[in-house]
Amino acid sequence: MAPHHVLRCCQRSLSWIPVIFINLIVGWSYYAYVVELCMNGLSCFFSPTVSYLVVFHLFFIMFIWSYWKTICSRPANPSKEFCLPKVEKEQYEKEEHPDTQQEILKKVVVGLPVYTRTGTGAVRYCDHCLVIKPDRCHHCSTCDMCVLKMDHHCPWVNNCVGFSNYKFFVLFLAYSMLYCAFIAATVLQYFIKFWTLCRWRSVGDCPQNQLPDTHAKFHVLFLFFVAAMFFISILSLFSYHLWLVGKNRTTIEAFRAPVFRNGPDKNGFSLGFSRNMAEVFGDQKKYWMFPIYSSHGDGNSFVTRLVNLDPEQIAVGLQINGKRSFLVCFLSFPIQ
Repeated sequence: MAPHHVLRCCQRSLSWIPVIFINLIVGWSYYAYVVELCMNGLSCFFSPTVSYLVVFHLFFIMFIWSYWKTICSRPANPSKEFCLPKVEKEQYEKEEHPDTQQEILKKVVVGLPVYTRTGTGAVRYCDHCLVIKPDRCHHCSTCDMCVLKMDHHCPWVNNCVGFSNYKFFVLFLAYSMLYCAFIAATVLQYFIKFWTLCRWRSVGDCPQNQLPDTHAKFHVLFLFFVAAMFFISILSLFSYHLWLVGKNRTTIEAFRAPVFRNGPDKNGFSLGFSRNMAEVFGDQKKYWMFPIYSSHGDGNSFVTRLVNLDPEQIAVGLQINGKRSFLVCFLSFPIQ
């Protein structure tokens, strides 16, 4: 049987296959559109070639930029403060009873900004990484590490999508969708001309204002179908993640509501649409459309919303005009 590290190396090598596939598709689409369609196929009679190429390259650059930022951004891990101190770590490892282990973890977690628990109410601890999991942090078995604000592991980018690259991932979906939509929209009219008006004619009989029956015809055919197919699939995924951003949820939290000390709450991290957007994209809107890091915080702590009060959050009653109101004082960390 092959050693574990050899199997791990093979697994890591094979995990790049989807990325290579995507890059081959994108490389072919660039060749088909720029070379075959705009330069060879349509250059004699295609008047808006230059303007089409400018817009095409704009979407292409932003698409590639955000895609590789998503791939190359290393998943963020919990900070050292979430590791057990030496004494508690030794006690935890020696202890065999889960209840006693939980008592050790509860003493350590008192000074940490951790408000979520497991489904049974226990402190979330990773036995692989040996850290107390911050809120919204999960262990990825593929990456073999705990990832802050983990959304999912995406094989198409061969990386975990989480706190460090979620903005890049959303932009990657947006620009890939625009890239496919632009190609499909601009190729459609020439796709129709290729396969209707000149279908029964030879190159010599084809009118001057129609497209010649060359090998560019097949590039146009497949380019349109591939762009349309990817546009439809990416549109649904992009719409779903926009909804998640608006609700301030991850894919994991959408399927399994986070459990706070007083119970599960699927909207526990929602702060309103504008603040939810700012948490991912930042306060400065001029950076929203660029794959440049501008998200709030460090991923180790998050603000909770003003409902489903945590037992550790203080409610101070005030008497105003004979009516009782409440001033809620949160212990969670503010947005940075």
